[in-house]
Order: sequence, then C-alpha cells, then structure tokens
Amino acid sequence: MINHISRHFPNLSPTQLDQFEAMMRLYPDWNAKINVISRKDIDNLEINHLLHSLAIAKFIRFTPGSRVLDFGTGGGLPGLPLAVMMPDVHFHLMDRTGKKITVAREIAKACGLNNVTFAHGDVAECKEQFDFVVSRAVMPQPDLLKICSKNISDEQRNALPNGLITLKGGELGDELKGLRNRSEIVEISNYFDEPFFREGKKIVYTSK
Repeated sequence: MINHISRHFPNLSPTQLDQFEAMMRLYPDWNAKINVISRKDIDNLEINHLLHSLAIAKFIRFTPGSRVLDFGTGGGLPGLPLAVMMPDVHFHLMDRTGKKITVAREIAKACGLNNVTFAHGDVAECKEQFDFVVSRAVMPQPDLLKICSKNISDEQRNALPNGLITLKGGELGDELKGLRNRSEIVEISNYFDEPFFREGKKIVYTSK
C-alpha cells in the first residue's frame, strides 16, 4: 500500500511501515469530515503528500534530540511523516486553524507518535526555540523567515546551520533575490523519480 515510500526508504522498521500504512487509511477518513487535503488530490496521498513531505528527510537527517517547528502544518504535513521517519527528533506542529490541528493530533495519536506536540495559533505567539522550521509553501521565504527567525536557535547541533526548510514549486528567482547568499535550492526529482516531482517541486533551505 505504501509502495513508493518503502521503495525510496527501504530500511523502515515494522513500526514505521505500520504508521505510514495507518496514515494512508486515516487521512482519507478525516479528510471526508474536515478538508485538510484537496478532495481532488486525496487519491494521490502517498506521492503528492506523504512522500513529498519526506523529501526533507532526504535533504537532511536531523541529529537525535533536535527540535523542529512545522509552521502552518494544516493536517500535519510535513511534520507527521517526518516524525515517523525520525522518531528521535521532536516535532512541534502549529496552525492557525483549530480544526486542522485536531486532525493532525488525532492522526498522530492513532499512529502512536510520541515525539510530536501541537499548538493552535500563530507563530508570532510562539516563544519556543527550535533547530529548524519546516513548512509546506505557506508564504514567501523572506516573509516566513522574518516571522520565525526569533524561533530559530543559535545553538548548533546539526550538519547544516539552523534555519528554514520549505517545500515549494515554480520559479523562485524573485522570491529568493535577497536571500541568495544564504539559500540552497534542491530539485526533489534528485531524490524521487515519480512524475509529480518533475513538475518543479523543490526544497528551499535558508540559514538563519
């Protein structure tokens, strides 16, 4: 059922496989009640949403003990798939829409994830610090960095300097003009060969 995830990540434990299988059942059920994924796209859940989120795990494996904020998580993407992939890393999922956080919380609970916490609110209200902030195309990179840089710790424990990692698509030249010297853009098609990722899907990393 998770053929694409298991092909790209062949060393998953039985627990991780079970958790991803559970997500494949849970997201459609919850999405029928509370729309967190486009209804037209729920049939593409594994590739377009779960595997897409896991591109970050190909880009960087966070050091055990790292803390990661998923800002604008919606129904838990990319945070929940990353939490399955990296059980020794803590993920804090935040969204301004309470219903979406409810979905993410219930899916995490059903999957037995104990390395995830949740907050309903805006990042402006968040006082905690993290090694990285991740996000899935919530807003332009400069705007997001401006909002969440206060939440990115100065204490380093990963191979990459602490910063912001986003999943984006399309042409990013203008958006990243002022951040070029601090940013790295990686085509997700470098990691995954599914046609979806050949459509300009990218990881954008910007150091604090």
